[in-house]
Amino acid sequence: MTTRLSFALPPCLEAHEPPEARGVARDEVRLMVTHRASDMLVHTTFASLASSLDPGDLVVVNASATIPAAVDARDERDRPVVVHLSTWLDDGRWVVERRRPTATATERWRGPAGPEVLALHGGASIELLEPYGDGGRLWVARLALPAPTLTWLEAHGRPIRYAHVPREWPLASYQTVYATEPGSAEMPSAGRPFTAQLVLELLGRGVLFAPVVLHTGVSSPERGEPPYPERFRVPEATARLVGAVHGWGGRVIAVGTTVVRALETVADDDRTVAAGQGWTTLVVTPERGLGVVDGLLTGWHERDSSHLQLLEAVAGAELLDRSYRAALERRYLWHEFGDLHLILP
Repeated sequence: MTTRLSFALPPCLEAHEPPEARGVARDEVRLMVTHRASDMLVHTTFASLASSLDPGDLVVVNASATIPAAVDARDERDRPVVVHLSTWLDDGRWVVERRRPTATATERWRGPAGPEVLALHGGASIELLEPYGDGGRLWVARLALPAPTLTWLEAHGRPIRYAHVPREWPLASYQTVYATEPGSAEMPSAGRPFTAQLVLELLGRGVLFAPVVLHTGVSSPERGEPPYPERFRVPEATARLVGAVHGWGGRVIAVGTTVVRALETVADDDRTVAAGQGWTTLVVTPERGLGVVDGLLTGWHERDSSHLQLLEAVAGAELLDRSYRAALERRYLWHEFGDLHLILP
């Protein structure tokens, strides 16, 4: 990782609840706009996004919807466990994370080194079969449920929540207004501040929208681990629109690092994009660079997050360093309910 960011995030800059609970509308969160060509930093609100975009620009969003992926369980020694369902595999098994409940949320816990069966509500169970990846934290698991997984989760699951959010919030708090396809373990949060009214305003000004789908797994990159493979789909219409926008000189703005990952996975060296779906293992770094994404709307990330490699590929090291210093000085809020950062070329 080549970023030079080094900072300690004070707890007061963590967003502990949705902005609506703080008396702030979804689209009234703060927005920093950084311009790579001029090194200019602009401080505004998300509701003023239209002033930073031009007619003919394309905003690409992740239409994956958040699922209630956290469930309570008991291990073979009858100890309480919280299981986070990360992503489903092609053979029907799931990748899951086993965590220990705390007074307010959960904490990382590897538990026993070997396979075990975790008991769920109503006689259902999760059988941990083998470790997944090299981190030793995730497991490949077989679910034994009395109903289809998403149906069962609607009754017994809840949104994944970490210690910076001390109380539970309904699943609606973790959805974007354009989410259509359930599958993300954690909210693709860069798009949360959009409202239907703001989308209509942007469309009325000639800004275009197009969807991709990338189902996010658990937030392993927040502890310096590389991103795991994730399931994605780039529709034919979106691929064609990316090419058309570049053809007339418009900019392709990705809403979230998930959109960057999806688009760059199906991008060719000549900046063309083809429709595609499946699994992506792509890790965007400054050395790799970007092929088709011109700008990025994103949240604020921890200093040990692998997302910062991707951000440096978009912004460059100097501008990224300046923007994070400014965000700390001006007390922008971090995490999924926090403020936003728009990086433009």
